[in-house]
Amino acid sequence: MAAGATIHTFQVSLADVDRGVYEELPLRVAQHPSETAAYMLTRVLAYALEYEEGIDFTAGISSVDEPAILVKDLTGRITAWIEVGAPNAARVHFGSKLADRTVVWTHRDPAKVVATWAGKPLHRAEDIRVRSFDPGFIESAVAAVERRNTVTVSVTEGQVYLDLNGQLFTSELHERAAG
Repeated sequence: MAAGATIHTFQVSLADVDRGVYEELPLRVAQHPSETAAYMLTRVLAYALEYEEGIDFTAGISSVDEPAILVKDLTGRITAWIEVGAPNAARVHFGSKLADRTVVWTHRDPAKVVATWAGKPLHRAEDIRVRSFDPGFIESAVAAVERRNTVTVSVTEGQVYLDLNGQLFTSELHERAAG
């Protein structure tokens, strides 16, 4: 019998001064047995940092047809395709054709993620954003993750301040185009 997902709760207080977004986000996140803690935390942070009306987690790692996070408008049209980790070029290409906006949040070296897409078709590559944190940021914060988590995410002037269960972590937010 296969092991089931581990459920984590995150009570997130979001204060994104750069975008003018202030929200309380109660999140229940299922960590698939094959999903690393770094991937899961990146997924949670991507959700908070991309938060807007219509955002939702998908089946994620267990779905081949959806990214980790989708944003849909009131008609059900996909407005943002948000991948996490190091998705292959075909997934990013597919998402870019479906959505107005395509973003990849990675806890890995973004240059290496983008390098794997070289020579492969990417629809509107110049519009695809690859976002990341300082090296070691996610790995350090993962040590503070518990089954129940109290989180404050503050963003100002391109810096993210993460208070995770009473421990503070900071990083610059990095962004580059895929093409």
